[in-house]
Amino acid sequence: MTKNKVASGTVHKIPEDLRKIITSDTKAKVAWEDITPLARNEWICWVTSAKKPETRKLHIKRTADELKEGKRRPCCWAGCPHR
Repeated sequence: MTKNKVASGTVHKIPEDLRKIITSDTKAKVAWEDITPLARNEWICWVTSAKKPETRKLHIKRTADELKEGKRRPCCWAGCPHR
């Protein structure tokens, strides 16, 4: 896998803004590649479900931070309705 290529979820493709932050941090990328496609799908859906641009930016930052902390899925979220 090349440096900027990142796996997507089962239903959702990774959006460019999320891909950019994941590929810019080695630890976040390793954690991203380590989780299951269903878990990646949850993170992607959680990011794209934000209605406001500022909320989306916070979700993207939290995704990278929480992946690095070892979290495998978004906390306190009902989950992707598309599964």
